Amino acid sequence: MESQLSASARQQLDRFVRQYLQLQLNLDYPDEEHLRNDTFQLSLHSHLFSENGTKNASPVRYQLRVLKELTSRIEQSIQDWEEEGISDDLMNCLSSLFASSVPSEAISAQQKSYVTYTLSSLPLQDQAAPTITLLEARNLFAASGTTGLRTWEAALHLGNYLCANQGSLVRGKSILELGAGPGYVSVLCSKHLGASHVIATDGSDDVVSSLSTNFYLNDLQDSTIIEGKELKWGQALVGGEHPEWNGGRNIDLILGADLTYDGSEIPQLVSTFGDLFELYPAMKIINAATIRNPRTFEKFLGACRANKFVVEEIKFGIEKAELQEGPFYSDQVPIQLCLITRS
Repeated sequence: MESQLSASARQQLDRFVRQYLQLQLNLDYPDEEHLRNDTFQLSLHSHLFSENGTKNASPVRYQLRVLKELTSRIEQSIQDWEEEGISDDLMNCLSSLFASSVPSEAISAQQKSYVTYTLSSLPLQDQAAPTITLLEARNLFAASGTTGLRTWEAALHLGNYLCANQGSLVRGKSILELGAGPGYVSVLCSKHLGASHVIATDGSDDVVSSLSTNFYLNDLQDSTIIEGKELKWGQALVGGEHPEWNGGRNIDLILGADLTYDGSEIPQLVSTFGDLFELYPAMKIINAATIRNPRTFEKFLGACRANKFVVEEIKFGIEKAELQEGPFYSDQVPIQLCLITRS
């Protein structure tokens, strides 16, 4: 079906579909010349609104908002109503959504949603870009008070850096992620980048317990490569039933994204860095930080230097938003990557 579309139409279709599946609020709607095309409309329905094409459906409220705007734009694009029209499949879907029970904004904000991220920088798999699907709470703070139930921009940027350097950084390595949240970086390393073992850690019980669902969504439920573990910063690393933490297994690389947004937790975080360096002196840490407050980040750098850690800035720019093909994130807020080692 899509083979009948022009290269421009396919590019705009792919971009729109990927943005929609990532639940982006500001979508790049395709041009009018493509919207009024019957085949293009069929492809939109097949990818986004058909029961067969959407394994993990977007929230009803989001579907309704997007489909209302989409059909309105299609209507405006039509030049000859005798030759062109709005797809019956799209209209039937819109009618069903209007007739359904749509949750309020407040209720919808507290519900978890399936979010699919496209890894456009990796080679195609089965003629499609590889993806990661996670069940997330897209509101800022979950009911439990944690920000760890959604994927933040720094994790997406760190993921892009790892994709660009997977051979030297991740493949065959044992990885530990701090503040893993829904597990985007950990799933990326275990499923797509060839890590030998990945431990996704977080200090929140709710977050750690939700990781198993996201492993399942990415066909990792039976994998021995990845596991979730609670790790509270600043507390001793104890092995539980095993005399050594992590069963005595080596760790090559520590990864973290948006670990430094709360300045009050920086001492505990850096203390955990120190504990891990004691166990694994040769390990490296790569941290990605969205610079919302420069003072907070400077506090983090100062704490690292006070503990005689070597901090090196990693130059890796954010691709302009209009050029991104997935994952999508803002290019307006600076994200700093740094490599941390022990001197």
